[in-house]
Amino acid sequence: MFIFVVDKKNKPLMPSKPRKAKMLLKKGEAKVIKLDPFTIQLTNRTSRYTQKISLGIDAGTKYIGVSAATKNKILFEAELQLRTDIKKLLETKRENRRFRRYRKTRYRKPRFLNRKRKNKWLAPSINHKVSSHLKIVDFIYKILPITKIIIEVAQFDIQKIKNPNITKEEYQKGRQLNFFNVREYVLFRDNHICQLCKKKNKILNVHHIESRKISSNSPDNLITLCVECHKKVHLEKLHIFTKKSCFKDASQMTTIRWYVFNALKEKYSVKLTYGYITKNTRIKNKLEKSHRVDARCITKTMDEPLNYYQIKQIRSNNRRLHKNTILKGGIRKKNTAPRLVKGFQLFDKVLYNNDIAFIYGRRSSGYFKIATLDGAIIHNSISYKKLKLLEKAQTFLTIKRSGVSLPCLKAGVSTPSIR
Repeated sequence: MFIFVVDKKNKPLMPSKPRKAKMLLKKGEAKVIKLDPFTIQLTNRTSRYTQKISLGIDAGTKYIGVSAATKNKILFEAELQLRTDIKKLLETKRENRRFRRYRKTRYRKPRFLNRKRKNKWLAPSINHKVSSHLKIVDFIYKILPITKIIIEVAQFDIQKIKNPNITKEEYQKGRQLNFFNVREYVLFRDNHICQLCKKKNKILNVHHIESRKISSNSPDNLITLCVECHKKVHLEKLHIFTKKSCFKDASQMTTIRWYVFNALKEKYSVKLTYGYITKNTRIKNKLEKSHRVDARCITKTMDEPLNYYQIKQIRSNNRRLHKNTILKGGIRKKNTAPRLVKGFQLFDKVLYNNDIAFIYGRRSSGYFKIATLDGAIIHNSISYKKLKLLEKAQTFLTIKRSGVSLPCLKAGVSTPSIR
């Protein structure tokens, strides 16, 4: 376990052992500036002694693994969980905007289609993932004197995954070739038969297996249903179909890899590595498959850390004026909850019965819902008087975990991981 140290000018120094940090705090030569990861700031002296520290980054679309290490020691290891709700929130915002425009109110009508996208434009959900990679690197640079970055990038050939025997000409001929649109292709694929009641000669609709708010209009997410079955599925909220395949994360990873690399290259010293090298290192050392372990393999430092940090990214603010739930009379309830209730806000880190928890819900009466970082509920209604504030809510919620890794079940075999 290491205590991270910065000097009077907030420049990172080499981390210290807990005993030495405790002595500095007792003498008044340092002060605590962050709880997780525990960081102190020197108040009356500086030391510019540093070593070469490599930062390994296992890039991903749902999780990012990071590991900072010297030649022999792991100094910092963490796994960051990214947000996956951005597309859903934007789709909800789009629905509300269209609803306002097309009802008889004072709101403006749609403008002309004269808006232009900037060069190198990225969809908001992908842009968030790029910025998250940059934020976690900047965060680590504030507590450790990193000398170089090694990042693993990945490129996926989606058509090759779907059809291993694809040839050059077939890359130009997709499965929707000679079809007017996606709907026509889906109806042809399903033989113009309802996939629920299996009846022909009915009026057919194309149904989204997963909502467009969280998925797409890809043929793999569409299925043919008759009008009656389509209404039944929505009214009864049936989930009886599954998507055939999903390459959303693979296509996003192919898009963001160079954006992340080029952005880091402008500020830091960066090198590239590839997945097959990381996999070979992990299997050779019989390590489990996880993002932080992959980041450790990227640095080529096989020391086992006592602890690692689990980080979860949350939204900073919720500026919505009204909630989406429509009450009787078509009225929407106002979203006017105060930022602070009894001195606490959402996602504050608190101490309850010697356990660390986060505030997930508040009531004006002072009774809160608290849960772990993973969302496991500790108490649905606990008085604020029984909680001790440890740290104010931030974009990155951080908690320390035990760092013991499990070996693979078989030598040379790795377990699957979600990116």
